[in-house]
Amino acid sequence: MLFDNIPIVLIALVIDAIIGDPNWLYRKIPHPIATIGCMINQLDLLLNRPQFKNLTKKILGVLFIIIALSVTGTIGWAMQTGLKLMEFGQLLEAILVSIFLAQNSLYRHVRNVAQAFVSDGLDAARLSVSHIVGRDPAALDESGVCRASIESLSENFSDGVIAPVFWYLIAGVPGILMYKTLNTADSMVGHLNPKYRYFGWASARLDDVANFIPARLTALLIFLTALIIPSAKGFKALTSCLTDANRHRSVNAGWPEAAMAGALDIRIAGPRVYNGIVVSDPWMGDGNPNLRTNDIDRALRLYFSSNIINALILALLLLI
Repeated sequence: MLFDNIPIVLIALVIDAIIGDPNWLYRKIPHPIATIGCMINQLDLLLNRPQFKNLTKKILGVLFIIIALSVTGTIGWAMQTGLKLMEFGQLLEAILVSIFLAQNSLYRHVRNVAQAFVSDGLDAARLSVSHIVGRDPAALDESGVCRASIESLSENFSDGVIAPVFWYLIAGVPGILMYKTLNTADSMVGHLNPKYRYFGWASARLDDVANFIPARLTALLIFLTALIIPSAKGFKALTSCLTDANRHRSVNAGWPEAAMAGALDIRIAGPRVYNGIVVSDPWMGDGNPNLRTNDIDRALRLYFSSNIINALILALLLLI
């Protein structure tokens, strides 16, 4: 399965890199992730009731994610089976896989923050960064906006690119659909507030498991790329991972963030404000914490190069 899927995923990566998400299309039809989100929302409304006891919520949360993954896994299996019977099935499968990759869109969203700084200043950059992070944008100065952008770029490199590729290579179309379902469920119900602390427990823990290997592969990829790019520091990316990654409140997000911080010799994460509450997270990296717009540009160059290295590694595996 793994080696059979490499040619398809390589084509999908190229399609996503060139085209990205065609907004004109998704203004007419819903994006598949939006459809998955609607299903998750309906299951949430059906199963997550405030009057239920905590244990009941936890059990129903397990049932919730089993149902969601079963539905999309079955749909993915049916789609892959049908595509194998078509004359141009592999190309159509690559187009389908590209829909669930975020190379292009992630680059554009982070680049928009840097461009907003240049064209309209801090307030515009705060508005732009609010589309990709959950913290209070009004509490961010220029350095805070830059750190938030680079953190989002690092973490979503794993969640939006490497993890979908990994699960597609492992389990084909069902694998990538089920991963995106799990990732979407975690973003919707995997919170520690009273409504979701117990109901979303299973989704959050399973998402941690699904991202465990991809997060570390992302850090490894950033390290390898930083060894090649003259302006980056490869071995510092490695030491930053070894010293800081496990200090992050997320079991996975710390790895790509620490790798990026070390490679660029900067400091990201640290204290931030959510809904007016200061969260004292540890720093990733021991470099410069006072970031500017050019640091976003540096991170984007490293991200761009890492995607190229990722494709080259996959092509090399195929040749071997």
